[in-house]
Amino acid sequence: MAAHFGLTPRRFQSGESDNPGHISRAGDADVRSALYVAAHSLLTRNELWSSLKAWGIRLAKTRGHRCAVIAVARKLAVILHRMWIDGTVFRWGAQEAAA
Repeated sequence: MAAHFGLTPRRFQSGESDNPGHISRAGDADVRSALYVAAHSLLTRNELWSSLKAWGIRLAKTRGHRCAVIAVARKLAVILHRMWIDGTVFRWGAQEAAA
């Protein structure tokens, strides 16, 4: 799903050089913007913790905040697509899944 909305890395390859660029920006800009804003607010403004937020915070410490927001946006796209296909409801934490 992330490739459809342009959230995958753009690659510049020629011979032996391999320079990964920024995101490809292919696809719908409004959906990409909404996913980016949702991921950014999940990482910065939301006080509740989830496994997705914990993963994003760990990634932000090693790769930087912008890279982590894009990665969380990619995961959100996959989660939302799976929810749409299955018709399931989002479960915030593991305790709700067990209940």
